[in-house]
Amino acid sequence: MGDYDEETAFLGQIGPYFWVTFFLLNTVFISTGFNGLYIIFAGAAPKHSCLIPDVNLTEDWRNAIIPFTTVGGEEVQSQCSRYNLAVVKNLSDKGYIPARDVNLTNLPQEGCLDGWSYSKDVYQSTIVTEVSIEVHLFCLLTLSSAILCCFLLRFQFFVPLQWNLVCDNQWKVPFASSTLFVGYLFGSLISGQLSDRFGRKKVVFMSLGAQSLSVLLQSFSQSWRIFCVMFLFVGASQISIYISAFVLGTELLSKTMRVLFTTLGAFLFYCIGYMTLPWIAYGIRDWRTLLAVLSATSVVYIPLWWFIPESPRWLITQGRMREAEVIVRDAARKNKVQAPSVIFKESQVEEIPPGKKYTMLDVLKSSKLRCITLMCLLLWMAINIGYFGLSLNTSNLSGNPFLNCFLSAITEVPAYIVSTCLLRKCPRRVILSTFLVIGGGVLLLIQFIPDTLHYVALALEMTGKFGFTMAFTIVYIYTAEIYPTVLRNVGMGMCSSAARIGSITAPYVIYLGTYNKVLPYILMGSLTIASSVVNFFLPETFNKDLPETVEQMQECRGFCGGSEKKKYFQNGASRKRPVPQEEKSEMQTLSL
Repeated sequence: MGDYDEETAFLGQIGPYFWVTFFLLNTVFISTGFNGLYIIFAGAAPKHSCLIPDVNLTEDWRNAIIPFTTVGGEEVQSQCSRYNLAVVKNLSDKGYIPARDVNLTNLPQEGCLDGWSYSKDVYQSTIVTEVSIEVHLFCLLTLSSAILCCFLLRFQFFVPLQWNLVCDNQWKVPFASSTLFVGYLFGSLISGQLSDRFGRKKVVFMSLGAQSLSVLLQSFSQSWRIFCVMFLFVGASQISIYISAFVLGTELLSKTMRVLFTTLGAFLFYCIGYMTLPWIAYGIRDWRTLLAVLSATSVVYIPLWWFIPESPRWLITQGRMREAEVIVRDAARKNKVQAPSVIFKESQVEEIPPGKKYTMLDVLKSSKLRCITLMCLLLWMAINIGYFGLSLNTSNLSGNPFLNCFLSAITEVPAYIVSTCLLRKCPRRVILSTFLVIGGGVLLLIQFIPDTLHYVALALEMTGKFGFTMAFTIVYIYTAEIYPTVLRNVGMGMCSSAARIGSITAPYVIYLGTYNKVLPYILMGSLTIASSVVNFFLPETFNKDLPETVEQMQECRGFCGGSEKKKYFQNGASRKRPVPQEEKSEMQTLSL
């Protein structure tokens, strides 16, 4: 196939067609912003205590039946136990006064046998407080007056009863969060193959429909298990939206617009959705209604089917030259330029000569490749644990959870802008390690902040989020520059899988806060600082040509292997064509 950019150069670099396509495609990323993290609010655990049934207790005993326990050095009411109800009722009937006539510490305790009572100060309902149970209708049929035969006809329907994802069932909340990221893993594996086979545009809109349907069905979940299963489909469809829309944008837009799209457009519009989420959740405090509303927002994307074209590049690879020409001529009309009489020639569709197929086994053959890959995997896991850990932790911070989530989202905007600027001018190792130290360092400092200064702790956490977002953005292009062309897809795929493992782990890291609130910060901070040290052993790629072969990668300077810097890695003296910065930027992508 000929050079598509050269054949369509008459369209120019900017114009109405490119700007409209740019904004329409970016609006798709808004849905990934608020559909990816609604578990922050849907899975929040309100304040709760054991439910005290309507029995004959004095007011003093009803107030004293919940014991106090020490959490983080502070005396608070227990959320998972109460004094034995039978013993308390007996003492109440005898007229004893708690703490005066009876030493409460000597009373036996029991679990919340009658369920829990949840505060509705912040949330009307979440999956933690959700209610549903199967009820079985038994129908007894009399077959004769002498013999009574009972046949059980089992009809199932649902009436309210709490899921109660607290105390012994508290682990189910981080498990539910992890299923979203498991869906990311599956979706990232199949979305590329689907878009290559059926087209980028079709997969984008099919994924939007699948996401909307999955979220809607999830809002009707009658059990925690169904909620988790549907969350897996939400994750798979959501990452498919991102990958397919990202590829479609890079193939439709000109080189100049492509740089803007891949470095800022997708990220900032994702942030718009992320920043919108807490305001929607603030107005809708019931999780079922919240999810139903979020699913309905996908309806606004239906008209875009008639405004967003299919990728002409993909059509050409499928031999559909005439359809590709129609799209390009329409782009020329909108940009008010004259298209040539013949844009693509049939001879441009050529069979690509076969070459060696590289797999993950090729990464394992070389000790230097194994070493570099291992360090990259650790980097990606650490960064994803920190990024998603802090994103999911906003509902656990002191203060207003909706405001905390908004601040966490808005912190990403300057991070994306600054990282894009720094990537053009600064060495990769230095800036990546710097922001890893910032992100991890402030998390380690949080444990020393007294509870009375929760605003300081919040500011430190937002600073950490800024550092992780910067590192999140930088590590993508850095990794793509490290691997040679023949292994770049394989290497990025392995790192992306490591990122998925990190994001799956993140909810459990936050879950450690139920035992000690500083444990998540210590773990994430220590892991991030360690990864910043590991990063310094990777080869520097700034102002160096991208390696084309495995041999070139092995000869670049770094901790693993040789340190000889060959001529084709010297700035300005490359034997191969230098890769422009805008082409490097095209490889940058975002993980959800």
